[in-house]
Amino acid sequence: PASLAAMCRRTRLVLNCVGPFRLYGEPVVSACVDAGSDYLDITGEPEFMERMEVSYHEAAKEKGVLVVSACGYDSIPAEIGLLHHLGQWTAATSLPNSVNCFIHITSTEKVVGNLGTWESAVLGVSSAKELRKLRARTRSTRARVTVPGPAVTKPSFLSWNKALNMWAVILPSADSAVVRRTMSTIAAGGPPSIAEEDKGLLSMDAARKEVFRPVHFGVYSAVPNILHVLAQVWLGISILSLGMFAFGRRLLLRFPGFFSFGIFQRGGPTDNQVEAAKFKLWFIGRGYSDPAIASMPAHHPEPDMEVITSVSGPEIGYITTPICLVQCASVMLDQRRDLPRGGVYT
Repeated sequence: PASLAAMCRRTRLVLNCVGPFRLYGEPVVSACVDAGSDYLDITGEPEFMERMEVSYHEAAKEKGVLVVSACGYDSIPAEIGLLHHLGQWTAATSLPNSVNCFIHITSTEKVVGNLGTWESAVLGVSSAKELRKLRARTRSTRARVTVPGPAVTKPSFLSWNKALNMWAVILPSADSAVVRRTMSTIAAGGPPSIAEEDKGLLSMDAARKEVFRPVHFGVYSAVPNILHVLAQVWLGISILSLGMFAFGRRLLLRFPGFFSFGIFQRGGPTDNQVEAAKFKLWFIGRGYSDPAIASMPAHHPEPDMEVITSVSGPEIGYITTPICLVQCASVMLDQRRDLPRGGVYT
């Protein structure tokens, strides 16, 4: 649209908060690339992110436009939290093999989420087939990530975590897709920053690559009791079973309160509910006290070391997400030469 094009031509950076991005995101990305304006958004929709990469990465590189998704609660706390966690493993004397992230959201009042998040989740089920096709097309172009040590075992849908004293329910979160994409990008050499490119470097500095070490990464919801487990199972079954059909999606979108036990409602949370909510992410990593053990060719012994870290913050949708987005924008504006010249990333 002409109005989008005109807006993008008048600014250096566009922040996009209008979802579901599967419906409304692409015209903004396209307008930014055409106008030469950098772009940030808060989407947690893997299909949208990967479709934008396929459609606009080369054009964005050519124009010198940086398009970066997942700059809100999805997935800044998970990626920064993982970076912090990996920094606790001493490079010379220890080696991580796997890190699992456990998400716990609490409130002194009823937890109520943003309706846009519900709509994105429902529509995400309908786009699962498109996402599989996208990944099939791009699989050969992504660098293979090699994790030292044993292969990851298939995660259990539900398990009891002794360290947290909580139930762990596997979570199909955008965080895991974003982390895997970051690891693949770094394994491929990583794009150099503008400053590095001007020095003639073809990939990011080796010191920066060492910060993000390859690990198996999984995301779980940490749930205190079996009633909460049953509520999450009901939520997942409702979205997965009904979201595959047009009639089912209409039901989910028309009656969000019923299918989500009131977690998602038209009108969103009250000010008091926003102020009362907070989140905590635990990162439980397992690995080796001696890196040489993981590289033994005959067999991979069980990890003998565990590291636990955490990240916490205020309500995820109306407080944490704006904080994350504005901080990303500040970095983009103030440190542009330390970032890639252009392309589509997370």
